Amino acid sequence: MASRTSVTGAGGSESTVAAPRSPWLMLTIATIGFAVNFWAWALLSPLGPLFRTEGTVGTLSESDVALLVAVPVLVGSVGRIPIGALTDRFGGRLMFPLVSAATIVPVLFLAFFGLDSYALLLVGGFFLGIGGTTFAVGVPFVNAWFPPERRGLAIGIFGAGMGGTAISALTTVKLYNGPGHKVPFLLTAAILAVYAVASWVLLRDAPGRTPPSGSLVTRLVATAKLPISWQACILYAVAFGGYVAFSVYLPSYLKTAYDLTAADAANRMAGFVAVAVLMRPVGGWLSDRLGPIPVLAAGYGVVVAGAAVAASTPLLEWIGTVAFLAMAAALGSGSGATFALVARVVEPSRVGGVTGLVGAAGGLGGFVPPLIMGYVYGRTDSYAIGLGLLSVTAALTLLLTLTVVRSTANKAVQQR
Repeated sequence: MASRTSVTGAGGSESTVAAPRSPWLMLTIATIGFAVNFWAWALLSPLGPLFRTEGTVGTLSESDVALLVAVPVLVGSVGRIPIGALTDRFGGRLMFPLVSAATIVPVLFLAFFGLDSYALLLVGGFFLGIGGTTFAVGVPFVNAWFPPERRGLAIGIFGAGMGGTAISALTTVKLYNGPGHKVPFLLTAAILAVYAVASWVLLRDAPGRTPPSGSLVTRLVATAKLPISWQACILYAVAFGGYVAFSVYLPSYLKTAYDLTAADAANRMAGFVAVAVLMRPVGGWLSDRLGPIPVLAAGYGVVVAGAAVAASTPLLEWIGTVAFLAMAAALGSGSGATFALVARVVEPSRVGGVTGLVGAAGGLGGFVPPLIMGYVYGRTDSYAIGLGLLSVTAALTLLLTLTVVRSTANKAVQQR
């Protein structure tokens, strides 16, 4: 609990107020919340290959599985826009427990109603997207607790909470096939409930936080007009969107392209996620020291090469593994660098709104590729076209980074 300190009022009397919480404690609790909610958000992805061949809902096509794992991503992405603006208004101390508690409902719905019907799986997956909105809660919350020179690292550490998808990948299939189909959902719901209570008790908004004035719509429109908003949206759609796309679709891809078992594919996806998660705070830390632009440019350059190599479907051992892990590192560091850029360019009172828009773009960037990959593979029996498109997209984003985004960042520095 926070310590107490005495403050002498104007009349000489003493009043007792709570001393501020440690920024690092707030960062730790927020990161745990992000990880727990992302764990819930990613529950359906590891089960995708099983639903295709062994599930209780009947045999699903590749496109059916792609849609199933992409729906939570879509809702979690679009939902970040209002959630980010609401966080600016009400603070993370309220929004973290509220979003965590709300996510429990679709998790339990899937456990008790969704596992026997594809339609109900889609309904549960739709509302499961609520868990994905916690990103737009945590970035403005953490940003307000740290000085500008440490925000890249702090937001990068918070962003490592996306490793909740790795927890899901490592545990969901084993629990589903072992103790019972409902177990992974019931376990996640219980942990969400514990976190909702703990965050309500422990979290505090940063001292001096000033809620913005104006209506939600007015603030969203003003935020959308900022040049950095649309630029960061593109950067994050490729960086974090690429990460999300691989994290939800990689198990199906590896099982189909390389004939791996569902468990082996999920474990390899967890390795991809682990590398990306570890590199996200590294990207923020490097951005604090070198600037976000060089970190972003290097990351997109690696994705250009890695996706081009993967498009040839090389041997998974060595060449294929190196290509995917290199892309994981690049996408993770690029995700961290994007919000280091936002923290550097955007005034604190607007960070939540910008984060909502940018986070939505990142999630949408992860929603589209699985659908394209599933559609193209269903008609060509090849993933090369989809991976080739990723390489071209990364190349165009690299060009944007070195020109327009660099100019915006330089102007922001000159104005301060």
